[in-house]
Amino acid sequence: MDKTAALNEILQLDPTNAFARYGLAMHHVSLGNLEAALSEFNTLIAHNPDYVPAYQMSAQTLAKSGHTEAAITRLREGLEAANRTSNTHAASEMQALLDDLTT
Repeated sequence: MDKTAALNEILQLDPTNAFARYGLAMHHVSLGNLEAALSEFNTLIAHNPDYVPAYQMSAQTLAKSGHTEAAITRLREGLEAANRTSNTHAASEMQALLDDLTT
């Protein structure tokens, strides 16, 4: 069974599984399937609004695909999530990317 199928099987059993959803999104990124990755990140955030890495990586994916304004919005949302969860390391990295995109 390939990685995509294995992750989808997990998600069929538990659609809110953050680890599997994040893994599937990142797998799509690695394959260059950016729209599929963004769809998975969006679903992940809808189910797990405090899963900070989803904001960070989806913002990077959005920026990479030329959706700068959407990346900026996602980073701002991610900073709120990072503050809620006291994830200062991710907040610092997202702030740096936000600064790069807005200057």
